[in-house]
Amino acid sequence: MFRKLLGFVVLAIVAMLVLKVLFGLFGLVVGLLATLLWFAFVGFLIYLVLRVVAPETAGRVREMVGR
Repeated sequence: MFRKLLGFVVLAIVAMLVLKVLFGLFGLVVGLLATLLWFAFVGFLIYLVLRVVAPETAGRVREMVGR
């Protein structure tokens, strides 16, 4: 009985460690995705300002990025 109980305890500890690693990786991926979306948003705002201030330059930027 003690051996069975010890087996369950070890299984629970291993499961907790695996879940902690998985959720840690999930948090890392979500954080990277949020950062990427923030950079895209800032780039879009810069492009919009450039489009209003210097439309010709914005066209060249769009052509360069679109390649």
